[in-house]
Amino acid sequence: MTDAIAVLDIGMTNKKVVLYSTELSMIAEKKRVFPPLMRDGFETHHLAEMEEWFLHVLQEYSREFAIRAIAVSTHGATFVCTDEEGNPVAPCIYYTHEPSREFHDRFFSLVGERTALQATTGTPDFSALINAAKGIFFLKERYPDEFAATRWVLPYPQYWGMRLTGRASAEGTYIGCHTFFFDWHNEDYSSVTDALGIRDRLPYPIRQAWDVLGTLDPRLAARTGLSPDTLVTLGIHDSNASILPHLASSGGRDFVLNSTGTWCVLMHPVDRYGFEPDELGKVVFFNRSAWNTPIKTAIFLGGKEYETWIQRIAGLQLRTPRELPLPEKEDYERVLREKKYFILPEIVPGSGQFPGSVARAVEEGTQYPLSAIEEGKNIPLFLRDPRTAQAVLNLSIVLQTEVALRRTGLKKNADILTEGGFRNNGDYNRLLASAFPDNSVYLTDLQEATSFGAAMTALVALKGIDPVALSRFIHIEKALVPPMLPSTAIDAYRDAWRALI
Repeated sequence: MTDAIAVLDIGMTNKKVVLYSTELSMIAEKKRVFPPLMRDGFETHHLAEMEEWFLHVLQEYSREFAIRAIAVSTHGATFVCTDEEGNPVAPCIYYTHEPSREFHDRFFSLVGERTALQATTGTPDFSALINAAKGIFFLKERYPDEFAATRWVLPYPQYWGMRLTGRASAEGTYIGCHTFFFDWHNEDYSSVTDALGIRDRLPYPIRQAWDVLGTLDPRLAARTGLSPDTLVTLGIHDSNASILPHLASSGGRDFVLNSTGTWCVLMHPVDRYGFEPDELGKVVFFNRSAWNTPIKTAIFLGGKEYETWIQRIAGLQLRTPRELPLPEKEDYERVLREKKYFILPEIVPGSGQFPGSVARAVEEGTQYPLSAIEEGKNIPLFLRDPRTAQAVLNLSIVLQTEVALRRTGLKKNADILTEGGFRNNGDYNRLLASAFPDNSVYLTDLQEATSFGAAMTALVALKGIDPVALSRFIHIEKALVPPMLPSTAIDAYRDAWRALI
């Protein structure tokens, strides 16, 4: 049988089981979408149903492949409260739930002042429950009895690791991903864990993604047909998994990874931790790499912004987005020259680089809230012209990307690497190249980057080697993107767009 590595790649939408060879070639993949399990009116993760499916797929794969190791990668902002054996004792609520403004105020009155915490923990104040500490605080308030029964507060990848091995653990990329739980100055759990009363419920020490957690629980080995000697690694945060191949193969060259999807995550590996004074209070933060080094990060809901507006534009034409005629270069030049039409963030208030900005369109000085447009009450004329509307939308996403890139500390001559869904939007990338004449914008061909990065951690554990040694297996083709327009063509429009925000 062919030796293989299995990755449980758990995104908010798609859950995947992906197999890789021991030379990091993808050899199989299965994916599934799980609707939320509703509890008390809240969307929660259906952990039991997901687990059944993972085990079923592993059983299917075990008939063809000798799975030697398993790694887990998950989306952020999710912890699971369990008993001593790792059984959930409280609901695992979607981080998209928004309790109330008063809830956020109560949280900070308990744990500390916002900007002081950002300076210490690298974490900004997000809306909803996107800060994991807020998710725990919500559980304490809403489900006090269940929370009182909690032995372990497990980071999401390590929850699945415990289900596979029976061992509790914590890992640096997840503890350090906008949770408020990690103190960058002391390199330990933060004061927030004390304020919430969970320090002794978080596993210790905080370990690395490629450390071996243990071997597969014998009961699961018997059920799936996998060897009881199958290694299980600590697990890794998805954004940190996606940047790992680039870190291992960059040879020290400066770059920012523009990982695009529902969330656009702009990640810049930097030499030191710390914010500039004007960055505190903004949605800029630090991820912690698999090597425990700082990655300055800025995010916004670029994919969600794009999909929301493109569906509205297509609906006005009674077409699907794919049926819309694409803008020409002349459409962009006209929109930039006239400066009459704009689309402004944010679809989810407080989620990106412009807190306080309300999603809206602007036409010749008149503002049209997205909520009114969606209700069909008041629609600007330019949205009915699909070529103009798409040009305005792409410019909006590019300008949001530009702000996020600069907040990561982008330097002259650093490469900008676009991965994910926006790779397929040629206008977006050519406009981005136009906006950054001092940087090279590349499209990379790394498919399933999150799964690939997680597979790297499993291979490191299996072989007992340094991750950089895997660079011989990492083949990332980079296609240079030519600019659509001179950089000066965007300047006046950019100024007008920012003035409206």
